[in-house]
Amino acid sequence: MGQFENLRVKILHLSFVIVFAIGYSQGYSKQEKAVLIQAKKLDSLMKNNDQSIVSLFSENVSFGHSNGWIQNLKDFKKDFTSKKVVYKEIRQTEVSELKKFKNTFSLRRTIRVHGLYKNQDFEMNLGVLEIWIKKKSEWRLWSRQSVEIK
Repeated sequence: MGQFENLRVKILHLSFVIVFAIGYSQGYSKQEKAVLIQAKKLDSLMKNNDQSIVSLFSENVSFGHSNGWIQNLKDFKKDFTSKKVVYKEIRQTEVSELKKFKNTFSLRRTIRVHGLYKNQDFEMNLGVLEIWIKKKSEWRLWSRQSVEIK
């Protein structure tokens, strides 16, 4: 990607996060908004195949995918860099639950994904459960499980 394209992606990402934050400013606490922004940032960085995505994860993050595939941080980094899965679209369609317990948030949401898995096109709706924990004043993804919604 050229320097101009990188700048364009960063500006688009920042604009998206700002609009998202304003849209969610009603009815959510400051901490809830912070977690929702992190979830949106996760979607955006994944879609743009941005390596900085790992800064959102705790060191012992765990991913459970709708196809039964399980990943830890090492597996995620390897698969992400290899572009085993490439997302063309990740769009949140619903937040159904957001619960806090101490320094942990449980977030249930629905997302629409479209992309390529090993060069095979896929499109689906996913129910996602994410557990976010607070580390050094930042919310980090600790666990994520997705299931396909038929």
